[in-house]
Amino acid sequence: MQLAKNDILARLVETDPARLEELWLAADSLRRQYLGDAIHLRGLVEISNICVRSCAYCGLRTGRSDLKRYRMTLPEILEAARRIASHSFGTIVLQSGEDQGITQSWLAQVIARIKTETGLAITLSLGERSHSDLEGWRIAGADRYLLRFETSDRTLFGCIHPPRPGQTSDRFKTLEWLGQMGYEVGTGIMVGIPGQTYTSLADDIGLFRDLDVDMVGIGPFLPHPATPLGSAHHPSGPDQVPNSETMTLKVLALTRLNCPTINIPSTTALATISDVSREHGLKAGANVIMPNFTPRQYRLLYDIYPSKTDVDENDELFPDVIKARIHSMGRTVGQGPGRRPRHRS
Repeated sequence: MQLAKNDILARLVETDPARLEELWLAADSLRRQYLGDAIHLRGLVEISNICVRSCAYCGLRTGRSDLKRYRMTLPEILEAARRIASHSFGTIVLQSGEDQGITQSWLAQVIARIKTETGLAITLSLGERSHSDLEGWRIAGADRYLLRFETSDRTLFGCIHPPRPGQTSDRFKTLEWLGQMGYEVGTGIMVGIPGQTYTSLADDIGLFRDLDVDMVGIGPFLPHPATPLGSAHHPSGPDQVPNSETMTLKVLALTRLNCPTINIPSTTALATISDVSREHGLKAGANVIMPNFTPRQYRLLYDIYPSKTDVDENDELFPDVIKARIHSMGRTVGQGPGRRPRHRS
């Protein structure tokens, strides 16, 4: 189905518990109809916390002198990939800050080795990179690229993502490049950014469908306390979108209704709100979970937002815990890379 903007807006401001339960059930039913009951597991590896950007909410922002920086080595990344493969996951997700020390040639070698040694599908989430870098990594064997546009409100985006000197950000152009290169394309937004309105949020949900992306990540706005937005007074009022679990679930469910075949994770950011938020996401249309396989000596240093729940996950035991929780929900563990079915509703 394709939701009209007015319908999206009405559901975003809905507060009646019975109507909200209808929304969760409708999204869950559509997910089952198009994708079945499988929940796909992607192994996350945070390969570097180095970043050249000064985003107003992110704990990895450049200039933060109290954060010890790291970049994982090739052997460390390969060991993490082997652990992920040993748990029968189909995908590894390589994530980092916008680290210019991750060169095209070095990461191409990493990608090729992972493919040769494990056969895993590879998702990259490395921020804004050049056309040549993205093309080189695709040639090397990368399957997916995740680049969130965060908000379609260009003014708001500029406030939270100041550009690097002499450069401009055009994430929509980059998303276009990624599709042309043959990547499975992922994007996403934050819910509850200071200054975010319900109208702009409805535009975001409509844009997911217009862009025809393969995956959408949706999480609450969680500013790190050591950033400008972490200590600022945030606006309130009837037009300000809250960064609550309920609002995040509304956006997730509406995204599923508007884009039935895409992959939607129940994000780690959502799981920071409560112990059961991840399950709530899975009951509102999500079909992906990304357990953390970053080596423990680096997890605390990937300090992107406060209270990350995956810091304490045991990557040897947690996959089995997650699988047990999946089965307890009456769902199954997905097999293989879990690509999006390439058809539209």
